[in-house]
Amino acid sequence: MTDFAFSLQDKTETPLIPSTDGVFEHNTQHAEQAIDHLIEIFKHGPRSQVVLSAPIRGVFRVRAEGKEHVPAEGPVVLASNHLSALDHVVLPAVTRRTIINISKMEHFEKPVKAWFFRQWGVIPVQRGRGDKGAMDAARDALRSGHLFCIYPEGTRSLDGRLHKGHTGVARLALECRVPVIPVAMKGTFEAWPKGGRLRLFRRTAAVVGEPMDFSRHWGRQDDKEVCRDVTDQVMRALAALSGQEYRDEYQYNPEVATHAKTRKG
Repeated sequence: MTDFAFSLQDKTETPLIPSTDGVFEHNTQHAEQAIDHLIEIFKHGPRSQVVLSAPIRGVFRVRAEGKEHVPAEGPVVLASNHLSALDHVVLPAVTRRTIINISKMEHFEKPVKAWFFRQWGVIPVQRGRGDKGAMDAARDALRSGHLFCIYPEGTRSLDGRLHKGHTGVARLALECRVPVIPVAMKGTFEAWPKGGRLRLFRRTAAVVGEPMDFSRHWGRQDDKEVCRDVTDQVMRALAALSGQEYRDEYQYNPEVATHAKTRKG
C-alpha cells in the first residue's frame, strides 16, 4: 500500500481553483490522476471499499436509491450501465457487501499493482476478445456467494447514451443460476466523461432496480437466442432506471482494435 499512499499524497497538494462555469477543478491534471488512483484502490478490495467510501462519496455527492433490493447475502450479478471511471466509486454506495469486479489487463502490467489487485480478488480481462480465465473467475466468485459486477456494454459510453449489451451477463446468470439486479449510474458522465475533465462536487447516484428472475432459462447459457433476449431485458431495465436514450448498437472503443468489427450487429 506504500506506493499508493505516497502517490495520493504527492498528487493532491495543488490547490483547487473555481472554473469559469462555477465547477471546482484542478489547475493541472493532478486531481484527475489522484482520483484515478483512488478509484483503482477503492473498486478492488473489501477493506478499501469500507475505508474510502465516506470521503469519496462526499466529494461526488453520491445518492443511493433502492438499496433494499440488494440481498444481505448470497450470489447476485449486478449489471450496470457504464458512463465513467467514477462508476466504480458510486456503485458500492448501494451495499456494505464487497463487490467483485473485473479490470482490464493493462492494470496488471505493473508487478506491485498487479500483486495488490490479485490479493483483493480482482479479475483481469483482455478487452476485445473472449477470456476464459476471467469468465471462470467470475463463475467462482458467484459460486462462492459474492456480488459480482458486470458492465454489459463492455466499455464506457462515449456519448452518454446506453448502448447494446454483450451477452456475458446472461451467460453468467444462467449458468450460475443467480438473479440479475440492474443498477443505473446517474451523473457520473457529467462528473467525469471518458477523455474529459474531472468535475468535483457534481451530484451522482446509483439507482437499484428489482432483482430479475431468469430461472426459467437456467442452464441455457449456450443458447444464443436466449442469452440475447435476457441481455436485452437487462438493458431495457437499465434504460428505464437511468433515463438514458438507448442505442441498439455496441459502443465502439477506439482503444480496442476488434471493436471496429463489432460496432454494429
